[in-house]
Amino acid sequence: MVDAVIVHAGDSVATLLHDGGAGDRIDTGAAVLTLAHDVPRGHKIALAPIAAGTDVMKYGYSIGRATDAIAAGDHVHSQNLSTGLAGTLEYGFDPAGVSPANAPSPAPTATFRGFVRPDGRVGTRNEIWILPTVGCVARTAERIAAKASARFAGTIDGVHAFSHPHGCSQLGHDLDGTRQILASLACHPNAGGVLIVGLGCEENQVKALIEAIPAWRRPAIRTLTAQLSADEVEEGIALVEELAALAACERQEVGLDRLVLGVKCGGSDGLSGLTANPLVGRMSDRVVGAGGRVVFTEIPEMFGAEQALMNRAADVAVFDAIVGVVNGFKQYFIDHGEPVSENPSPGNVVGGITTLEEKSLGAVQKAGRSTIADVIPYGAQARIDGLTMLEAPGNDAVSSTALAAAGATMILFTTGRGTPLGFPVPTIKIASNSDLAQRKPGWIDFDAGQVLAQGFAAAETALVDCIRSIASGAETAAERNGEREIAIWKRGVTL
Repeated sequence: MVDAVIVHAGDSVATLLHDGGAGDRIDTGAAVLTLAHDVPRGHKIALAPIAAGTDVMKYGYSIGRATDAIAAGDHVHSQNLSTGLAGTLEYGFDPAGVSPANAPSPAPTATFRGFVRPDGRVGTRNEIWILPTVGCVARTAERIAAKASARFAGTIDGVHAFSHPHGCSQLGHDLDGTRQILASLACHPNAGGVLIVGLGCEENQVKALIEAIPAWRRPAIRTLTAQLSADEVEEGIALVEELAALAACERQEVGLDRLVLGVKCGGSDGLSGLTANPLVGRMSDRVVGAGGRVVFTEIPEMFGAEQALMNRAADVAVFDAIVGVVNGFKQYFIDHGEPVSENPSPGNVVGGITTLEEKSLGAVQKAGRSTIADVIPYGAQARIDGLTMLEAPGNDAVSSTALAAAGATMILFTTGRGTPLGFPVPTIKIASNSDLAQRKPGWIDFDAGQVLAQGFAAAETALVDCIRSIASGAETAAERNGEREIAIWKRGVTL
C-alpha cells in the first residue's frame, strides 16, 4: 500500500495517508520521497520542486500559489501556500470535454421501505413536526413535543419540535426567508402532519405562513396561537393526536430512486476529498442515473471549483443561474467587508486543507459528475428530477436545514473531524478516515476510510446497504442521541 496519494496525473503534491516523520521515505506510487519535516496525515508534500509564485496543483486544478520555493518532499501548507481567489468573475459556458457520469443502474435489490404519500412522494420517516413561527414559543413547541411523544409512542415514528430564535424583529427579505424555510419544512414528506405554533403578535404571523404553504398540503396542517389559548400545551397535544391519526400508514417497498438525497460536508480534512466525498459522489450519480433527485449546496465552498460545475449545466439558462448564485455570494461577502477566501476553518487547516480552492475541489465531489439540471433559491423545494444546486451558505446547520426544506429525505454528511449535530431528516455521518470512525462511534454511521483499503466498489456497496437500512427505519447516530436541529439563515437587520 502506498504512503501517499496523487489524485491527478497533473498534480504537484501528494496527500499523506498516515503521519510521517522527518527523514521517512514516502512511497507515492510514482516515486519515493524523503520527508524534510514531520508531516501529519491528510497533509500535502511536494512531488518535485515548486518555484515561488507558481500554481500548486491538486485534483488537476490550482489550489493556490507557492509563497516560497518548495523542495521535493517538503510539507506544503499555510507556511508556503496561499489562495489565489479574489472577487467576482466573468465566466464562460464551456461544456466540451466534461466527462459524463458513469452512474451504475441500481441493482434490483436496491430498495427501501418508505412511506408513500398521497402526492407520490416517499418519506423515510412518519413523524409529526412542530414548527414555531417565532422564538418566543420555541420552548412551548418543545414541551408539546415532549409530552406528545410519550403519549403517542408506537403510533408514529416520533414528534419533533424544531426551535429557532427568529420570526420577530425581522423585515422584508429577511422575514420572507424565515417564512419560506418554515413553509417548505411544513411540506416535507417525512412529516405525516405538522403543527404550527404561533404566539400571536409576531411579525411572522400564522396566517401569512399558512398562505405560503400550498393548498394541497394544508389538510395535514394544524395551527395554534398561544396568546388565544387557555392551555396551549394541552391544546397542542390534542392537535398532535389529530395529526397522528391522519398520518397513520405502513411502510412500502420502493426503489432507491424514490429517495431525495441531500449531500453535505462539515469538518473536512485532507482525506475528505479522497474518500468520503467522491464516495458520496458515486451515490449521487447512482440516484440521478436511476431517475431520482439529489440536492447539493454550500455555495461559498464552491469558490475555486465553480467553473467545473458551471460546465456541467444542462443548458445556458442553468449556467446563468449558477453564475448568478456564485457571484451573488461573492458579492455578499464583499458587501460585508469580508474576503471571498475567508475559509477554510481552523479544524480544516489542522486536518490538512490549506486554501479554499483545495477545500472546494474536494467538497464539490459530493455532487458526482451528473449534469446540473436546476438551480433553486434558499428556502425553495426541489422541483425536478436530477441534480439540483441550492442557494445556501456553508454553515452546517443552516445549509442542512435548507437541504431538508428542499425536500431531502436523507442527508449524506461527510466529515473528517466529526460533529454530533443532527438535522430534521436522517443524517448519515460518513467519516473520511477510519480513525475518526473508531474513536467516535457515537457520532459516525459509516467509515469511508475503507475506500483506501478495499476500493470504491466495495465501499459503495456497503454504503448502499447502510442507506437502505436507515431509509427503512434504522436510527442514525444523531437520532439515537436526540440531535435534531434547524437553523435559519438571517440576512437582515434586527429591530
